[in-house]
Amino acid sequence: MTAPPAQRGRRRVLATTLATLLSHYRRHPGQLAMLLLGLWVASALWSGVQAINASARDSYARAEALFESRLDRIERRDGEPLALAEYLDLRRAGAAVSPLVEGTLALTDGEGASRPRVRLLGIDPLTLPGDSPLARRQSSGEALRDWLLPPHRLRAAPDVAAAARADPRLPPVEVDASLPPATLVTDVGVAQRLLGLDGLTRLVIAPRAAAELPATLVRIPARQLASPGQLADSFHLNLTAMGLLALVVGLFIVHAALGLALEQRLGLMRTLRALGVPGRSLVVALGLELLTLGLAGAALGILSGVALARLLLPDVAASLDALYDADVGTRLALPWSYWLGGVAITLGGLATAGAGLLWRAARLDVLALGHAQAWRARLARQQRRQAVAGGVLLGLAGLVGLWLHLAHGQHLVAGFVMVTAALLGVALWLPTLLGGALRLAAGRLRRRPLWQWALADLQLQLPRLQLPMMALLLALAANLGVSSMVGGFRVTFLDWLDQRLLADLYIHPPAERYAALESWLDAQPEVATLLPARHADATLLPDDRRASDAAPAPVALFGLRPAPVLRASWPLAATRDGRDAAWRALEGGAVFVNEQLARRRAIAPGDAIRLRGADGNVHRLSVAAVYPDYGNPHGEIVMPVSRLARQFAAPPGSLGVVLTADATHRDAALSGLHERLTARFGPAVSETLIDQHALKAESRRVFERTFAITAALNGLTLGVAALALLTTLLAQADARLTQLAPLWALGVSRSRLVAAQLGQLAACALGTALVALPLGIALAWSLVAVINVAAFGWRLPLHVFPGQMATTLALAVVVAALAALLPAWRLWRMPPRRLLQEFAAT
Repeated sequence: MTAPPAQRGRRRVLATTLATLLSHYRRHPGQLAMLLLGLWVASALWSGVQAINASARDSYARAEALFESRLDRIERRDGEPLALAEYLDLRRAGAAVSPLVEGTLALTDGEGASRPRVRLLGIDPLTLPGDSPLARRQSSGEALRDWLLPPHRLRAAPDVAAAARADPRLPPVEVDASLPPATLVTDVGVAQRLLGLDGLTRLVIAPRAAAELPATLVRIPARQLASPGQLADSFHLNLTAMGLLALVVGLFIVHAALGLALEQRLGLMRTLRALGVPGRSLVVALGLELLTLGLAGAALGILSGVALARLLLPDVAASLDALYDADVGTRLALPWSYWLGGVAITLGGLATAGAGLLWRAARLDVLALGHAQAWRARLARQQRRQAVAGGVLLGLAGLVGLWLHLAHGQHLVAGFVMVTAALLGVALWLPTLLGGALRLAAGRLRRRPLWQWALADLQLQLPRLQLPMMALLLALAANLGVSSMVGGFRVTFLDWLDQRLLADLYIHPPAERYAALESWLDAQPEVATLLPARHADATLLPDDRRASDAAPAPVALFGLRPAPVLRASWPLAATRDGRDAAWRALEGGAVFVNEQLARRRAIAPGDAIRLRGADGNVHRLSVAAVYPDYGNPHGEIVMPVSRLARQFAAPPGSLGVVLTADATHRDAALSGLHERLTARFGPAVSETLIDQHALKAESRRVFERTFAITAALNGLTLGVAALALLTTLLAQADARLTQLAPLWALGVSRSRLVAAQLGQLAACALGTALVALPLGIALAWSLVAVINVAAFGWRLPLHVFPGQMATTLALAVVVAALAALLPAWRLWRMPPRRLLQEFAAT
């Protein structure tokens, strides 16, 4: 069925109009490159962050599919492996327990080449509780026979399946996409052989199954903690915010390019309208143009984002492992929604950038389209509207901040709303602030005609420069704020390490040799103090008198010896009657709680809490102090090690060794102690010795890698802002010749013109950086006092680094200078004939 003639005519008009509009880019290819570049970099950073988030969430989903988090554990109280006889005794007594072996296996290819280290789990599908996914997979007779009989079977996560197949020691490998990254699962006997174990790591049992345990065993209920995905949601929200900031900065490039392209095509659009093209057809053609450019930019951005995610994903995996003990694979796993989402967010951002321009173009009449002054007449009103919108956003940020302060809430989304509103509000006020500063400076330079002209000319350029300057402001403020937060975290973290890891050596002896080793070390002349430590698990019970306690929650118990050297250095964030009183209360029966647990459960010094141990006994304890515990997402309670062993049956743990002040030659003292330790207790004990310096060095390495992604995104965002400024300057370089040519004709040398251009842009960037300084400090405060508390559960002290502030000012000038170099070089190399032509045209 053919279309009616009128419809075919409208289609031909639309196609001709679109082709005519696109022909503009043949004459101005730089503007097309500017548009695509803006869409490309904006979409690339956003898509890269979303690819990282999607892959991490896939890892979380696979980790939650395992059975361990839903089953109770049975372990020995002394922390040693269980003997096979203990398991058999429980089975004969009717307990529905299932054996489990776990360890780390270094894969090889049979020729000595090193392969990845993986987590190996050994299970017994015959006794594993039936609601376990792994048990259901072995329910068929054929699968069960292959699993139990030689050569057995091994299930491997997709990321390590190839390496597992290359290891000749392993049974035939089956790929299981539901397993977490770097995980292998096989029969318990095969796992024992591969790991070189005689016993069992632990037993598992359904939570509701009854079991009578001997005194040597303890049953640990299934932890009702948040899943890895829930714990790490805050981290991914931070990444998303950084990606969204990069998207906004990139869209500033697009907005500036669209405005310039539309202004330069005003005469063309007037001609089209005069020839009878309806205003609706013109707007539709412009919309199709935006759609075409958006799809091209989105495709480039998504492909680049995937490549960027491949580079950053290993650092993200290290961050999540360090912060939340969450295993994330280093291979991308992208669902179909990722690809559609990347296109949708790019097109949505493009629509936001172009909607206002299309609306203004549709409202202008035919005659107004031919005058460039039609745009300039709106600039003053537009700046006033921007200032009003900025004031509204700043007021919203203030109201949200006041609500957060009064409510004492840890609301991550509200914190990001406050930060976003403040950033955008100040960005909208930036043109007004820069314009006022330029007018004030022009009044003080009346005796410097060239510089007075430069300032007046900069005011005329400000409408074009406001978008890249806004992008530069956001990038500088984010760079300063995040750098201050990370730098403050680094200072605090290193101080905290020095306070917490004060022993020179740490030893983890077997439980049966713990008491003998402690007595022997106490008698050595190099040893000043021993700091024993133990760990246990308990359940924090709700207190009916405290409305904030919602449900029982598992907590970790940590036992220490309150020796004078430890009391002097252990940090306390809050006490009731001072440090000395808090330590006396600890020795008298009170406890310390970490900041995460205190904030989560609204616990303050002086409050009482109830703990239920693994044996079922309930203990009511008083809280003497709250201590910082950076990097730990879980709640923790500290008490003297002797009380932890007595009341909660905590098995022996580590021994910290503080050397005497006389041990000036530390390396020699350590060497002698190590030799005597090996001779007395054998290499099995001495090999557990850890040097404090090595431990701190590893902690610092993990810290630096944890925040590598933040530094990378900061640098990329600043690079996008520099591109926004460069593309704006290149796009208006030809139009600027009409202002520069008369000055050249009046005798101003091109070197002075180039210097004036560089000075203009440097002054504008420096003014932007001066606005970014207080904004960045406010952002740093928001990150440490609001975002960090809601995301991680602890508050960092605010650190302001003058060096970083000076670096921010220098970065602004350097970015502006680099962006202005190419246009200045083109002006310097321009032949005099071109300048004469521009002068004649004026």
